[in-house]
Amino acid sequence: MAEKVAKAGVSKETGYLYFVDKNGDVSRAKMSRGGRAKGSMGTEKVKSVGVSKEAGYLYFVDKQGDVSRAVMARGRR
Repeated sequence: MAEKVAKAGVSKETGYLYFVDKNGDVSRAKMSRGGRAKGSMGTEKVKSVGVSKEAGYLYFVDKQGDVSRAVMARGRR
């Protein structure tokens, strides 16, 4: 189960991938589609949150636009 870490309230637009960057802020990148070169468009910071990341957790932007985290599954068979 995921736990909410910070309220960001980001409204998501279609065609973009939203993620938590290495600084703990919410960023987005244009999704790659056929015919367009990968990595041709850079990322842009959407909201400064400043979440300090802890090892062993996966941080993501949930459906409400807030930053959440879940325990990483490691060593399953």
